[in-house]
Amino acid sequence: MNDTATTSTQSRAASARKRRMTTRASVRIAEKLAGGIITVGGLMVIVAVLGIMVFLVRVVMPLTASGDLQGNVRYQLDTEQDVIWINGDEFQTTGLALAAEGRVISFHIPTGQEIGRAQWDFGGAVVTSVAGALERDRIGLGFDDGTVRFATLGVENSSVSRRNLPAGLTELDARDRVHDGNVYTEVGTGDFRMLDPQIILEEPEQISDQPIIAIDYRVGGTSDRPVISFATVDAANQVRVSRSRVQLNMMTGDQTITTTTTDLPPLGLDAGATATGVLVSGNADRAMVATDDGFVYRYDIRDADNPQLAERVRVADDGVGVTAMTFLTAEDALVVGTDAGDVMVYFRLQTGTPDTTDGREMVRARTHESMPAAINDISEAQRGKDFVATDAEGNVWVYQSTADQVLFRLARSGDVTTGSIAMLFPRSNGVLLASRGGEVEAWQYRASHREATLRVLFGEVWYEGYSEPGYIWQATAGTDTVEPKYSLVPLIFGTFKAAFYAMIFAVPIALMAAIYTSEFVDKRVRGTVKPMMEMMESLPTVVLGFIAALVLAPLVEEWIGAVLLGFFALPMGLMIGAFAWQTLPAPVALKYDGFPKFALMGLSILMTAWIASRLGIPLENLLFSGDFKQWTTGRIGTGTPFMFLVLLPLSYFVVAWAFRKQFGHHFRNMIDGMDRSRAGMYDAVRWIVLLIVAMVLSFAVASLLTMVGYDPRGSFIDSYQQRNALVVGFIMAFAVIPNIYTLAEDALNSVPGHLRAASLSCGATPWQTARWVVLPTAASGVFSAVMMGMGRAVGETMIVVMAAGNTPIMEWNIFSGLRTLSATIAIELPEAVRDGTNYRILFLAALTLFVMTFIINTGAELIRQRFRKRAFNL
Repeated sequence: MNDTATTSTQSRAASARKRRMTTRASVRIAEKLAGGIITVGGLMVIVAVLGIMVFLVRVVMPLTASGDLQGNVRYQLDTEQDVIWINGDEFQTTGLALAAEGRVISFHIPTGQEIGRAQWDFGGAVVTSVAGALERDRIGLGFDDGTVRFATLGVENSSVSRRNLPAGLTELDARDRVHDGNVYTEVGTGDFRMLDPQIILEEPEQISDQPIIAIDYRVGGTSDRPVISFATVDAANQVRVSRSRVQLNMMTGDQTITTTTTDLPPLGLDAGATATGVLVSGNADRAMVATDDGFVYRYDIRDADNPQLAERVRVADDGVGVTAMTFLTAEDALVVGTDAGDVMVYFRLQTGTPDTTDGREMVRARTHESMPAAINDISEAQRGKDFVATDAEGNVWVYQSTADQVLFRLARSGDVTTGSIAMLFPRSNGVLLASRGGEVEAWQYRASHREATLRVLFGEVWYEGYSEPGYIWQATAGTDTVEPKYSLVPLIFGTFKAAFYAMIFAVPIALMAAIYTSEFVDKRVRGTVKPMMEMMESLPTVVLGFIAALVLAPLVEEWIGAVLLGFFALPMGLMIGAFAWQTLPAPVALKYDGFPKFALMGLSILMTAWIASRLGIPLENLLFSGDFKQWTTGRIGTGTPFMFLVLLPLSYFVVAWAFRKQFGHHFRNMIDGMDRSRAGMYDAVRWIVLLIVAMVLSFAVASLLTMVGYDPRGSFIDSYQQRNALVVGFIMAFAVIPNIYTLAEDALNSVPGHLRAASLSCGATPWQTARWVVLPTAASGVFSAVMMGMGRAVGETMIVVMAAGNTPIMEWNIFSGLRTLSATIAIELPEAVRDGTNYRILFLAALTLFVMTFIINTGAELIRQRFRKRAFNL
């Protein structure tokens, strides 16, 4: 019976153990379900990230596409005379050709059908030169009798409803119809676009008694006060500039025209040289004359009563003449073509040179790819920085000047020995060319993002109006004549600059706070501080940006002396509190360890902050001549005071290191036998002495740097702007600190307790344990926390939008603004035209930010794994 009872008891115990070791089916199902959900969620995250990247790449890819030639037509016009001018409308529908003896033919560009003809009477005079305004609809003609006549040769665009269409329309092609010389095209609304050729010849004006060999015609000023300017060169190489100012009476509609003509100083050409072209600016403040011996003469005619020859510039090699030249839009760039096929661009820059009358000089900014033969004609685009050039062998090349590339290499058909003139259609989507014999060719192409090349996006580009090549972002401007500038480099630089200054402030504070609450404070204090830090993370960044822009930025500007002093006062307050705690007797320190100790530190920091606020103005008067903002401009004072402040922390570390190396063991032996209070006092005295020595050393080094000519102003210190990187660093650090602190504190707390106990049992202090045991063990987690904070700083948007000034400049000046990739996307994307160049470049900025973050995170993960392996070995 006893054996049976024992066996039964053992059987029940084994059954119970088996039941305890067997996992319930519901738990296994829940575990598998959770694992599946986690796996699917992880895969979905990867797919989402890849999907975002694919979408960004898909939007950006058209930027890399080359131009696409879409069509070409060729036909012969019945001019019976040499064609001297040609024009076409923006829809590539109606063309106008002017022959040398006054015949004007309007024709349908796609088919070549003649739709109108007119004959101008030149009174027996022979056309010797012709030029037109930028839009090509207003032209000036120079004649062999020294007269000049102006004409209108353009196409007027208007809308006609279907019910108002004239009867008897003749079909030109599937799209266009013609009636009485007007072309009608149905548009998407059901109405019709009417293109009406405008062909008007004005009366002649006597300019010279010599034939006019070169002429230029410009229209400038404003819509209510236009300025009509033209320049001529006669056979005697006399240059004249005339300008007509038109004043419109808004009440009566009457116009008052005032015309003045100025004879410019003689060119002083070398023997046998002659002028080949002339240009005048729209406001008639300067004129350019090209010659067949390779020179360009620039006249300064801002004072019409005292015109001066500003400079004479050789633009071609010896023996090479200038055969064509034109302004690009905005008239700040001069394109020059030579009989050697060279194509160059010159800028007129304000250099302050004494060799010219106005302190400006012509500087070669670009040398484009040369054409195979002598340049015959150059015609600029009405929008943008494109131009088309033709040469003596019939080549027709379309250039993009800013990107320094040839968009299309076209070639004439038929007899290429006759001269030709070409133009870009107003939308820069095609070329219209006519030979002297009346043969017309038209090319239609698409080059949607011609100005966005890798060189433009990531390289230095020399833009008009700038003294040197640079990285410039200016996607929009107030006028159409200012070209967009799309360098992403300033935005990338601004992104890293904002993150750099934010991390300078955030990382030391967050890591020291994490170490302090993890290793030194009472658990009750930690239980209060950590939730408060985590609550900081929930603050909306738009609120932080608002506070930074409207509160912090003006406050920092007004109290800049106190702010600079605060960088030293706050650490000193912490040190003063620490030394004060050390002077307390051991029983007292042990009794009140916890919140009282934490409160003492806080009170000490607040006290030194208050002292800094009181001493801010005296400090500014003492070190920066009473005006810090004026000091940053370099107008007052020297760089010694600021370098003294910058070098002070480094000097202290050098002095402290030297003391520890030379006298550290003697000092430790001296205080080992002292009681806690007395040792604390000696340690405080040591710190004060080291601080004084560091101040002397810092001032000596700063003075030495000033003596050798170094001044920080103009480098990382420059003129002060209210919304600057310092303000961004303050407020972004406030946003980033909770991320770094929370993750780093968790990593430090995850270090096994037996490692701390082992270190303390070997005689290490709590600080030595934290520094040499806890921190290395938790290095992977701490590093991850820092990288998470950096990722937050790199991608931050609203703070930099509101507080950074949004100035895309490349300088490390902590007192200047910046512009980041994310801020640019937020500001400009809502107004960007869908699928336009700016739209796609903003997506490229997003892709760049995506790649930057990916590279940073990948590198951080590799480093974290190394830290983790090293910690595992512990």
